[in-house]
Amino acid sequence: MTGSAARDGAVRSTDEWEARIGDQVRALRLDEGLDQISLARRADVSTSTLQSLENGRGSTVRTLVRVLRALDAEDALDALAPASAVSPVDVLRSSAVAPRRRVYRPRAPRGDDAS
Repeated sequence: MTGSAARDGAVRSTDEWEARIGDQVRALRLDEGLDQISLARRADVSTSTLQSLENGRGSTVRTLVRVLRALDAEDALDALAPASAVSPVDVLRSSAVAPRRRVYRPRAPRGDDAS
């Protein structure tokens, strides 16, 4: 996914996305009434790792998944990879042009063979 556009048409930088995700994780944590130490323990990550995630200073996908699971917010991950009702393979098969068929044409008799 390159160049994702915001709703207002602006393109967000990686740093902006990290800050936005961190803000959302912090909001979820506060909605649950948890402090950073409690959530870090629940998610089995260090407190400094959780702080880095919330402050948009970079994190791993593994950390994000662990924290979202600890917050019972795994449904946020479904937005990243929604289940497809249509198989990509079926789409390719249905849109593929049928292979060209060879047309049988009998060979013309050679003039040399009639001796």
